[in-house]
Amino acid sequence: MQRTLTRRATLLVAVTALGLSACGSESSNQPAPGGKVAITVTGQPPSSQAIERKIFDADVAEFEKLNPDIDIVPHEGFMDPKTFSAKLAGGQLEDVYYVYFTDPANIIARRQAADITEHIKDMPVVKQLQPALLDIFKDKGGKIYGLPTANYSMGLLYNRTLFTKAGLDPDKPPTSWDQVRDAAKKISALGNGTIGFADLSKNNQGGWHLVTWAYAMGSQIARQDGEKWTADFNNAKVKQALQLLKDMRWTDNTMGDKQLLEVTDAQRLMGAGQLGMYLAAPDNIPVVVKEFKGRYEDYGIGALPGTGTLLGGEGYMINPKATPEKIKAGLKWIDWKYLDPNRIEQRINQYVAEQQPIGLPAIPTPDIYTGDTRAKQAELKTKYANVPEKNFASYLAGNTTLKGNLEPPNAQQVYAVLDNVMQGVLTNKDANIDQLLSDAEAKVNSALAQVK
Repeated sequence: MQRTLTRRATLLVAVTALGLSACGSESSNQPAPGGKVAITVTGQPPSSQAIERKIFDADVAEFEKLNPDIDIVPHEGFMDPKTFSAKLAGGQLEDVYYVYFTDPANIIARRQAADITEHIKDMPVVKQLQPALLDIFKDKGGKIYGLPTANYSMGLLYNRTLFTKAGLDPDKPPTSWDQVRDAAKKISALGNGTIGFADLSKNNQGGWHLVTWAYAMGSQIARQDGEKWTADFNNAKVKQALQLLKDMRWTDNTMGDKQLLEVTDAQRLMGAGQLGMYLAAPDNIPVVVKEFKGRYEDYGIGALPGTGTLLGGEGYMINPKATPEKIKAGLKWIDWKYLDPNRIEQRINQYVAEQQPIGLPAIPTPDIYTGDTRAKQAELKTKYANVPEKNFASYLAGNTTLKGNLEPPNAQQVYAVLDNVMQGVLTNKDANIDQLLSDAEAKVNSALAQVK
């Protein structure tokens, strides 16, 4: 669970293992001994994630037993955009490689992935995947170059125990920002250092959250005019979000005096029972429980108030130099390992056996399906739930009406700039929101000018 959070919050920490594991890998089209098809695949968790690594390696062994004509050669790590093109040019890119949702558009435009449109026509699960997620892997002509395997969207994580103590209904999280502000006041009034609402403002995480605020308010961060990207956040909607944060921080005093927070600070406060709410995805909850001694029954998550949310996730694409045999083998692996509806219960049982949480809208039950498969997964999730599934029902229900927005191009550079905006509002009582946004707009335009 935490690996998804880590990859999302900062790409910087997700890339080390990939660079190391790729060294010395066989070329994309080197045949396996004995006439087998050998494919290199990314996505093997590092040894520090012992449970996830154990499950992955067990899956490799089972898949090879079921498919004796295919050898899986796993590589640790996920996606490093900085080295991706060099690895491809040097013949070091894996046959099946992991991508963030922010990557496929550029990869497809640069012809750095195989066209799998014809290869997946007979893959039944494709018709059960959410169209919006599958669209991420399509070009303008509708051809498909990859498949989604997990996704997330930002919501409002809250402490149910503090809600109850403050006279709020823990089964009805706020559905408007006015309600968030009111709930923060009531929670802060409990005293003893209790903080009603927290937000992040450093290490690119403040910018990441400001993007989430912008989407919630109905704004974008960047717009594309032809081949050019320009900033699109210096507007009344984003100013409204920043004014709300400023009012909560300085007028209401519901955000605490300590600022310059990052996600681990919010998780620590939540685990200690000192924080009422913060913006997060469901995969934060296991981290709060495992690393900061929280309890699953104490937490809930609601849909983000507003009209939109930040959507992210992951999937897999195939090396454009791969032979048809490798493409076929790679797609068989992706389907079996990540997507096959007939393996949903098996995947759940793998996590149950390791005493991992079931009931969250996250791995091993990601919210990627529609139709019968979605219903089947929901039924199995309820059957095996070992955390209070009802605590997250409003998140799933509310997300059906929100517009999902991907991260902006050159996301990490944009986030670094927008950190300064969040810091200004949360650390300076006299911060000029108009000036902060104008300064940021110019710097973000410079970052977007680098997008090719």
